[in-house]
Amino acid sequence: MKKYIFMTALTAMSLGFTACDDDNEDKKMTMPEGTSEVTIEENNIDVTSDNITTWTQYATAVANLLAKDASDLNDAWSVSYNDGEAYAQTFKTFGGEYKSSAACVQQIVDGCVDIAGEVGTAKIGEPRDLWEKGKYTEAVYAVESWYSWHSIDDYSNNILSIRNAFNGTRNNTEAVHSLAAFTKAKNADLYADVKGKIEAAYNAIKGMASPFRSHIGNASVIVAQNACAALVDVLQKDLTSFISANAEDAELDQIVQTYVDQVVLPTYADLVTRTAELKQSIVTLSNQPSTATFKAAADKWIEAREPWETSEAFLFGPVADLGLDPNMDSWPLDVDAIKEVMESGKIEELIKWEGEYDEENEDIEAVQNVRGFHTLEFLLFKDGKTRTYAN
Repeated sequence: MKKYIFMTALTAMSLGFTACDDDNEDKKMTMPEGTSEVTIEENNIDVTSDNITTWTQYATAVANLLAKDASDLNDAWSVSYNDGEAYAQTFKTFGGEYKSSAACVQQIVDGCVDIAGEVGTAKIGEPRDLWEKGKYTEAVYAVESWYSWHSIDDYSNNILSIRNAFNGTRNNTEAVHSLAAFTKAKNADLYADVKGKIEAAYNAIKGMASPFRSHIGNASVIVAQNACAALVDVLQKDLTSFISANAEDAELDQIVQTYVDQVVLPTYADLVTRTAELKQSIVTLSNQPSTATFKAAADKWIEAREPWETSEAFLFGPVADLGLDPNMDSWPLDVDAIKEVMESGKIEELIKWEGEYDEENEDIEAVQNVRGFHTLEFLLFKDGKTRTYAN
């Protein structure tokens, strides 16, 4: 997941943010549940008969690109990458930048550390920090998936991506050749610690007051942050040291094979299937706009999010090198830019970029922020509910 911060824009009047009555804000900060009733005016845009054609054209263009990005990512891992062999094969044979099975296993762990840290410090922590500074509207805007109120599912799926990487499966069993089984055989205490902290982080996130965008100040948020920090600690220190101490063990070869074949490739295959289904639901919405077709498309958006969010423990390789992560998952949104795209009459032109990816290229970054899952989320959801339309 690539996050772009627009805090300068958030403080500008152009986004038209309004918060609750100032006199009530300090009281809300001291409420046991930390409830926020912050209203963001930019989310009050409605679908009308005047804008439905442009609205669905934009949704269609975004859905097409999302499905293509998912397909390109899957092909890079399973078919060919940079006109060479599939990235899966390169990783399984310790090619490219990875010179040993131990280096590959460490990359698996590093991916888990990255997403555990991101969930705790960015996805949950940054909104909480803004909230505690009294920046209530900015806090809500910094919450990922707040348009659909789907944040807690996103974050808990991120933790499942760590569980899957450790187990070498996607069904909460442990593969024979997995990091979990290997750790259990050599250091049962470490195995139990890792498993316990994964479960604790997942449960703490699921235990946060829902929806997150309305309970940023709740004490359950701190519990989730602490659980994520503890998970980072055991992965980054103890599990990393364990791998280093066992770097020459031949079992690491099999762990890498299992991880790729039973976790990475099936996850990306599901992403292709579900983004294709999402794309088709948007086509139906465009052809037959109604509250029912908006609901069907919104349901498909939620289904497509699951494989993406459970892939975030392995955001390395093609997904990073080709710019596919920010293509698909940039947030927070620049809603003013989205409005400009809809008003331009040049939707297809303004949400595409070409050439070699450069993460420092501001023009590419601007394009990426008006496409992907969260742009589509904005077009399909409002205040946690599916958008409605009556001709």
